[in-house]
Amino acid sequence: MRKILVVGAGQSGLQIALGLQSHGYEVTLMSNRTADEIRSGRVMSTQCMFHTALQHERDLQLNFWESQAPKIQGLGVSVAAPGSHDPGPTQRAIDWVAKLDGHAQSVDQRVKMAGWMETFAQRGGQLVIHGAAVGDLDYFSRTYDLVLVAAGKGELVSMFGRDAARSPYSEPQRALAVAYVHGLGPRPEHPEFDAVRCNLVPGVGELFVMPTYTVSGRADILFWEGIPGGPLDVFNGVKDPAEHLSLTLELMEKFTPWEYARATKVELTDAGGTLAGRYAPTVRNPIGRLPSGGLVLGVADVVVANDPITGQGSNSASKCAASYLASILERGEQPFDEEWMRGTFERYWQTAQHVTKWTNAMLAPPPEHVLNLIGAAGQLQPVADRFANGFDNPADFENFFFEPEKASEYLGSVAGA
Repeated sequence: MRKILVVGAGQSGLQIALGLQSHGYEVTLMSNRTADEIRSGRVMSTQCMFHTALQHERDLQLNFWESQAPKIQGLGVSVAAPGSHDPGPTQRAIDWVAKLDGHAQSVDQRVKMAGWMETFAQRGGQLVIHGAAVGDLDYFSRTYDLVLVAAGKGELVSMFGRDAARSPYSEPQRALAVAYVHGLGPRPEHPEFDAVRCNLVPGVGELFVMPTYTVSGRADILFWEGIPGGPLDVFNGVKDPAEHLSLTLELMEKFTPWEYARATKVELTDAGGTLAGRYAPTVRNPIGRLPSGGLVLGVADVVVANDPITGQGSNSASKCAASYLASILERGEQPFDEEWMRGTFERYWQTAQHVTKWTNAMLAPPPEHVLNLIGAAGQLQPVADRFANGFDNPADFENFFFEPEKASEYLGSVAGA
């Protein structure tokens, strides 16, 4: 029986650990917090998982909250009209909603990670509550066939050098601010189904609104992404959750009044329901070298960290876990050597590269052909639907999004159909 150590109990670490466990591997999972500490702590992220990622969870029978979490059936895009937020009320230059082919869902990671950790332990997994340093891994690496590092923050990440060729940005491109709330009203134009709402305010940033399932049941996430140094970049140093929420709402009233109109009665889900921060999108070398010469393999956002502007973090983590699991199972009894590690990462990169390219493009001011596409989606429903379903399959953006010629050819084919 092969022994594998997984460091980090997030979406990818837990999904891999539970997957390996179901195939009879002897798995040890290291987490710096207990399940109870995670459940009662601060929110860790926003997450909206689309069909493919959800299917990876279903395949491992880990979709414990599928019946409780809201079924997100649509994705809407609104673009604020230029200059309209100063001084008068903001109008929308673009506003449309598309249907997803397979529903999406969001489960607060406090609920999911705590639940999955308890499941892992109940199924006989070795759970070690301990923050891991490089020295710890040096010691452990001698007793395990493979060490996977899935803890995306802290000292361990520094073992994996930045891949400059795949990382165009060296600084954070957005300041992030999240609030989980109860009491948000429906969008009046489509009250009959749940949708993620992407509100773009050119030159300022983005507001995402997504239905979720949290520790206290059904809720919504209000998520601002502000261009650094701009009017949304005001959450740094705000410690008080109530102040964080009132700032969130103040900015909604100013920049996205159509969303603010349904948020006048909201309150935070709990004292841990806010989060703020920023990080530079980075692709790293997948292999970490320990002082003793041992090798460890980085997982998910340890090696490919994208800005959350395209909502891909938990989706990529799930896809990475599924890809790595397949590579480990196929390896059988052969050694998990450097060549295998590099091949395992490159196999995942075949999927991840599309996410990185699209996300980095969305962080830059949109070129004219992209604005045309998003605008055309308001008149041509197939365009809206294709754009929305790209969140599940970002590889499709290669076919119509990045190059002006492909975009106009695609729009021409839809308009003429």
